[in-house]
Parts: sequence; structure tokens; C-alpha cells
Amino acid sequence: MKRKVCVVVTARPSYSRVKTALMAIKNHPELELQLVVAASALLDRYGSTINYIEEDGFTITERVYMVIEGATLTTSAKTTGIGIMELSTTFDNLKPDVVCTIGDRYETMATAIAASYMNIPLVHIQGGEVTGNIDEKVRHAITKLADLHLVSNEDAKQRLIKLGEYEDKIFVTGCPSIDLAKEVSEKPELDFDPCEKYGGVGQYINTNEPYLVVMQHPVTTEFNEVRKQAETLIKVISELNIPTFWFWPNPDAGSDGTSNALRTYREENPNNMFRFFKNMEGKDFLKLLFHSKCLIGNSSVGIRECSFLGVPVVNIGTRQNRRVRGNNVKDVDFDEVRLLEVINLQLKSNNLKQEEIYGNGDAGFKIAEVISKAKLEIKKVISY
Repeated sequence: MKRKVCVVVTARPSYSRVKTALMAIKNHPELELQLVVAASALLDRYGSTINYIEEDGFTITERVYMVIEGATLTTSAKTTGIGIMELSTTFDNLKPDVVCTIGDRYETMATAIAASYMNIPLVHIQGGEVTGNIDEKVRHAITKLADLHLVSNEDAKQRLIKLGEYEDKIFVTGCPSIDLAKEVSEKPELDFDPCEKYGGVGQYINTNEPYLVVMQHPVTTEFNEVRKQAETLIKVISELNIPTFWFWPNPDAGSDGTSNALRTYREENPNNMFRFFKNMEGKDFLKLLFHSKCLIGNSSVGIRECSFLGVPVVNIGTRQNRRVRGNNVKDVDFDEVRLLEVINLQLKSNNLKQEEIYGNGDAGFKIAEVISKAKLEIKKVISY
């Protein structure tokens, strides 16, 4: 009998983060994929991933609507609570042998709690890392709930051991998003027009000319500073006078502050050089990054995929604090003068070395193999 593997995707980046693992699980002779799409991954406001998932040939087993609008600290907490209730019902109906959750968003906490209280073995992908956001707490809390850990690198493995997890329950698989980055590195041609294919709002950008990519998300522990931080970044990018693809923030608490700052700037400066997007298919996005002069913001894609692709990155603020990074990344705070200095420095970078910090392109296969063979247990004794 095949082992039923329920993977819960809760946000637009999560799908790219786990796509190759989903494919490997789907094609594995000893596994049956149950794909649950939930939370902001279902909402067009944040760039719904449904079309991309179905175009890739996946059948969505269940859709779970759980997001309370508002993008505040309170709505994040309430969304997590609703997620526990709704996902519990989903797991009761599907009766999976194992549940997989990805990363460290607050919605993944709902997945972990629901599975744990229902005595369903929990697999956590990408645990053991560190950041400077609420995700730091969530990620390590999920670690303590998880029964099996599939981590991106040795650094993450050692951290989980320090947290008291048994070494034989930790597997270094690499990050599935690097699998996509490897495919792009082997065929990097920008074979589409982003503005024509994805629409967006703002000025048309010719990708044959130099351009930037910006992806700035709110830091929930700096909720009251988000609007000001966004305004600072907008001012700096506008002063560079370089065409810029700007991606909308994720639905974390504070995203309305970032979104409102962007809308205000767009209305007051109709002739700006920005093009705004909600979302983009995973490999297309990586191709866009590969050909850009620099990625600016605080997304983990700058730390993970861009290190593999050799894309210059200016990482701003505390969101990615202490996460292992490559030589492609320069860190800076929200200081206008220093921001301009660092960006201009990175714009001169070229021929950056490819680094395999988060894997070498076979994570999806490794994840499916581990899940198919691992002994599934729910009783947990911490090693310390």
C-alpha cells in the first residue's frame, strides 16, 4: 500500500520552495501525494498560485480558506487559529500517513499543530535556519512539533541537534528551490516578455536594457516601522533612475503599510520607472533575477536561489539576520545614504561565483526518498 503524503502549501513562495519535491512524491511508486493548498496561496490579492500548480499537472486535493484580511498582528494570530480548525477537518477527511509543512510562516504553525494533535507524523522541510523575524520563533516551534526534519544544509542540521533533536531524524536534502535554480542556470535565456506575459501595473520595461528587481516584505516585529521603511526604499530606488520590477509584499502583518506606500508613490509619480507585479511562475521569476543587475529587498530568494545563480543582492534590514549567505549578498539597514552606496557597489559586481550553500539541485528526489523509507513515529523523546 502506498504511503499517503499530505503536503500543505500556504503561500505563493511555498510552492516554488517545494515544487520539485511534489513532483518527486507524485512520481514515486511507493507514495501517494495529497496536495492541500491553503491560506494566501489561494488569494489573488497576493498572487494566487492555483493556476501555476494546475498547469504543472498537479491535482489539488483540498483547498482551505483561512485568511482573515487586515494584515495586522491580530489577524495573523486569528488566521493561525482558523487554520488549525480547518486543517484538522481536512486531515480527518484525507487520513494521511504523514503531513509535510514547509518553512516558517505563521500558517505553517497551524499545519504543525493540527497534525501533531491528531497523532499524524509531521515532516518539516527547511527547519533549523535562523532569521530576524517572527519566523524565527515559528520555525523552531515547528521543529519541536516535527517528527522528521529535512534540512537545507549542515549548518541547519547542527542547530537542530543543539535544539535536542535526534541526529537519525535529521536529513540534509538541500532546498527544493535550488532544483529550479539549477534548471534555470542550465537554460537561463529570458525567453518571455514579463510585461506582456504577466501584465502588472506601471511602466513597460525592456529587459534588453539594465533593470533591477525589488522584493521587500514587512518585518512583523517591526510592525509600526513598515510604512516608513517602504518609503525610504522607494525614495532610494527612484533616485537610481533604473527600470525596476517591484513585487508586491507577502501577507504578513504590516503588508498594508508597504502596499499603501507603493500605491501613494505610484499615484503621485505616474511617470516613474517601476513595474509592479503580484506573482510570477517560479522559473520565470528566477530567469528575471538571473538577468537583473541586482535584487534589492529582504526576501530569502536573495539568500538561497541568488547565491546559486550568482546574482548580486542588497539585503535590507533584519528579516534575514544570521541566515547563512554567500558572497553575492551585501547587508545594509534603512539608511538612505548607505543604501545608495551599497546598491551602487553591487551594481558593479559581475561574474559572481555560483555557491551551493542550500543544495546542488537534487533536493526534491532526496525528500521523496526519505519520506518513502523513514520510520514514521509520533512519540518523541528529546535528546537533551
